[in-house]
Amino acid sequence: MVTNEPIRVVMADDHPQLRARIREALEAGGFEVCAEAATAPAAVRLAQEHVPDVVLLDIHMPGNGIRAAGEISRLLPDVAIVMLTVSRQDADLFDSLRAGAAGYLLKDTDPARLPAALRGVLSGEAAIPRTLVARILDEFRSPGRPRLGHKPKVAARLTSREWEVMELLGDGLSTDEVSKRLFLSPTTIRVHVSSVLRKLRVKDRQAAIDLLRDDTT
Repeated sequence: MVTNEPIRVVMADDHPQLRARIREALEAGGFEVCAEAATAPAAVRLAQEHVPDVVLLDIHMPGNGIRAAGEISRLLPDVAIVMLTVSRQDADLFDSLRAGAAGYLLKDTDPARLPAALRGVLSGEAAIPRTLVARILDEFRSPGRPRLGHKPKVAARLTSREWEVMELLGDGLSTDEVSKRLFLSPTTIRVHVSSVLRKLRVKDRQAAIDLLRDDTT
């Protein structure tokens, strides 16, 4: 049955500026953002309250977005779940899909493309960037290989935000670029980096990046 009712979305991210940008893009695309949350528990509660068509979740928000995805998938199996994150980590990607996510989009995606991506999910398509599809194929080709946990060994000492910052720096972004991506000040990014250096007992950020890379191989 064809309906003219807008697609309803609950979105959860702990950055108000990003939520505002996403809301603007979705509403321009004919969607209705029926609720916003800044934490994973609030996302689960609002999803149950509104029963939207789609729930859009950040991963590294208070309460853990992947945990919220699993809860929502269990409670509302007909609701589509899409992760929106900066994380390119295999563990986050695979854990999200296992939790029930039908899409995994990166935050550097042009917001104007979100409506089409979410419509695709509701039509049965998987919304996953091409750069990550190869990792999924590789995972299926090598089902017996050992996999990383969410934060293996050394990286387990870091907070989710510190891990996020180091991940982006490891991708080659500058301090200013990371601050814009995460909607934090450059000073806050430097504070996180200093904390990482202290925890890992290394002298500079490149040494920290190298140590974390060694830890995940």
